[in-house]
Amino acid sequence: MGTDSSSSRQGLSRRTFLGASAAAFGTLAVRPAFAALPTNTETVRKLTLHNLHTGETCSSAYWEQGSYIPDSLAQIAHVLRDHRNGAVHPMDNKLLDLLNRLHAKLEVNKPFHVISGYRSPESNAKLAAASNGVAKHSLHMEAKAIDIRVPGVDLKDLHKAAKSMGIGGVGFYAASNFVHVDVGRVRYW
Repeated sequence: MGTDSSSSRQGLSRRTFLGASAAAFGTLAVRPAFAALPTNTETVRKLTLHNLHTGETCSSAYWEQGSYIPDSLAQIAHVLRDHRNGAVHPMDNKLLDLLNRLHAKLEVNKPFHVISGYRSPESNAKLAAASNGVAKHSLHMEAKAIDIRVPGVDLKDLHKAAKSMGIGGVGFYAASNFVHVDVGRVRYW
């Protein structure tokens, strides 16, 4: 009888362990890619962006108490427009949330200096024809990518911080002095 009780307790423990392990693994396996982004417990998400081509800066709370703010999103889209032809496109909210989280991770008060935000298909085609470093199907054309640097932050540190988030694509362009981040599939270069 002692053997049966012992086996029964071991079986229960094993089942409990396996069940808990499966539950934990399931939680990790289905965790969305953007789980590291800000949560709804925040009251405000803010960005400060300085477009190096137009000289424009915006500092805007774009999300408050669970909602994106349309006027702020429009202001951000205007500052991140294609500086070559003035085309404006709404930026992907996931990209803005990624930038907000990245800024917090860097623990700095400096704005993001923007080299390229939205890029129209016409501008992208011209750039791709002139350089093999520009993707023909760039996520810039979908307003899901941005090229940035932060004054006072070493480019390698910015790249490392963006990669550590495990979200989207992160590219290092030392010669051009910027880091590319996007909300496409996870990849690094």
